[in-house]
Amino acid sequence: MIKHLLFVVTINIFLCLGIHAQKTKSTYASNTTKEARAKEYKYLVNNSINKNLLIDLTDSTEENWQDAFGAMELLNYRAPFTDYRIKTAMNSVEKRSTAFQRSLLEMVYPLYPKDFVLQVISLAKKTNDAKLFAMCCEYLLMNSRQTEYKELALSRVKDSTLNKNAESPFFTVLQNKLFLRTTPKPPLADLLSKAFLPNEMVVFSFQRSNRNFPGLVMVRNKEGKFVKTTDGKYFCVPQLARSCSNMPGYITNGNTPQGIFKIFGFDTSKSTFIGPTTNIQMVLPYEQSFDVSDSVTRSLGDNYRFFLPASWKNYYPVFEAYYAGKAGRTEIISHGTTVNPEYYKGQTYYPLTPTQGCLCTKEIWSTVDGKRIESDQQKLVDAVKKAGGANGYCIVIEIDDQQKPVSLKEILPFLK
Repeated sequence: MIKHLLFVVTINIFLCLGIHAQKTKSTYASNTTKEARAKEYKYLVNNSINKNLLIDLTDSTEENWQDAFGAMELLNYRAPFTDYRIKTAMNSVEKRSTAFQRSLLEMVYPLYPKDFVLQVISLAKKTNDAKLFAMCCEYLLMNSRQTEYKELALSRVKDSTLNKNAESPFFTVLQNKLFLRTTPKPPLADLLSKAFLPNEMVVFSFQRSNRNFPGLVMVRNKEGKFVKTTDGKYFCVPQLARSCSNMPGYITNGNTPQGIFKIFGFDTSKSTFIGPTTNIQMVLPYEQSFDVSDSVTRSLGDNYRFFLPASWKNYYPVFEAYYAGKAGRTEIISHGTTVNPEYYKGQTYYPLTPTQGCLCTKEIWSTVDGKRIESDQQKLVDAVKKAGGANGYCIVIEIDDQQKPVSLKEILPFLK
């Protein structure tokens, strides 16, 4: 979790944190009006980005630069000036603190995906931080630099300074990717059968491996039947599982991890950018949360393999949520959004908006008075209530790598 000052702290609260309290029944969000959004964008560009990046980069100004990185991620923002300053930061990245390195790489991954391979390779060879090493490896994999990745992963996995107990969840995931990349996907029908999590309410979030394409969420009741609408059709709405960083789900602030979550209730929040629509509270295996007992998350973690159908027990990608929890990820929920979708116009997921790793549904707000016009999140909440309430499980599953949004037509054959 990012811990430095002002803007980045605020962005964390905006996008996915600060989600457990401050209840409100309002369906009004003042930050969604045209005037408020214009003011927000101007402030973020002029102050959070340009003003901070104008400051010389030193140990005492790292936090200013990190604030800029957070704003750039949120806005999906690049400009000639920022390009120049980010290059400056990357060329001296090895001299910086671990927190700065993580923050920089988190922003570089989505905004500068091809620009800094050599700098990242050098950083990966020298860092003693397991999470940062994993981030470097993911950058190399994104750039199809398998040779360098394999050399680094194989050489440093036995480095006691980096992998202190030889059981780091970061290294486990990296090794799985290295040696099990061709593992065939088990039958989806086995996950959708009544035998999977019997007598439990289950939210299914079907996703692509490329999270730039929206997924689809459906709800199954305790009797094993999928919720239908009043006209007899299966309930479903688009759901985005992409984070601003677009990093894999076992990395903090990465995409929603694939696998099983525990659902334990509803909540609402006044946090800007999450909005006032009811959200669905979830926890990862082993997650330390003040809203759900540690015994619940530990039970999910210790019995994770047991929860899965026999055909899925050895399919490593579905264990991403398990390793994300062991690696320290927290506070991933299912919520709506008041983020300005125009930040992402032209993206394949528009008008949905990315988060810091939560499951997010589309909401449309009036730019005149800030009132809620349309809410897929409210529809989802209503479906969960119809299925028996927010006490059960959520499973996020990547069905394939087609380069298009997930459709109900693709899922229907597995429901029979």
